[in-house]
Amino acid sequence: MSTFVLAVVCCGLYPLIVFGISQLLFREQANGSLIVSADGSVRGSKLLGQSFSDPKYFHPRPSAAGNGYDATSSGGSNLGPTSRKLDDAIKERIATYREENSLSETDPVPADAVTASGSGLDPHISLQNAELQIPRVVKARGVAEERVRELIRQNTNGRDFGVFGEPGVNVLQLNRALDQLH
Repeated sequence: MSTFVLAVVCCGLYPLIVFGISQLLFREQANGSLIVSADGSVRGSKLLGQSFSDPKYFHPRPSAAGNGYDATSSGGSNLGPTSRKLDDAIKERIATYREENSLSETDPVPADAVTASGSGLDPHISLQNAELQIPRVVKARGVAEERVRELIRQNTNGRDFGVFGEPGVNVLQLNRALDQLH
């Protein structure tokens, strides 16, 4: 009898109560922080990165999750600092980043522009990374630089609790805002 009561409480009542509370108090987060377009279709999640390669878009950090931001293959590359494969990949990414953003051979490249996050799904880039991409995006779109800078400000998340981590720019939300300019 006690097994039945515990099964009902632990497998039925408790999950229903937690589900109800999450839907009442944290509806957006409990449902995946989805980004929904005006026509009602889901365009992504604020919590998951997406691949962008067109010059008119800000580019996210590289992903080690499957075939580029595959949420079913979330995870790092497991390549360590002595890995030749990682070293070669980073050198290639640095060269590509400099070429795409018209940087010189000596210009520094932000670490998040050439390394994947631990999950491979991080939707954010650093402010420095976004700043270096502004000229390319402005040129490709033919928009005012100050307007793009304002969109970056609007799509930058601050530090967690005001002290933890660094501010980050949500690439998907920024690129959607850029598309809405026209």
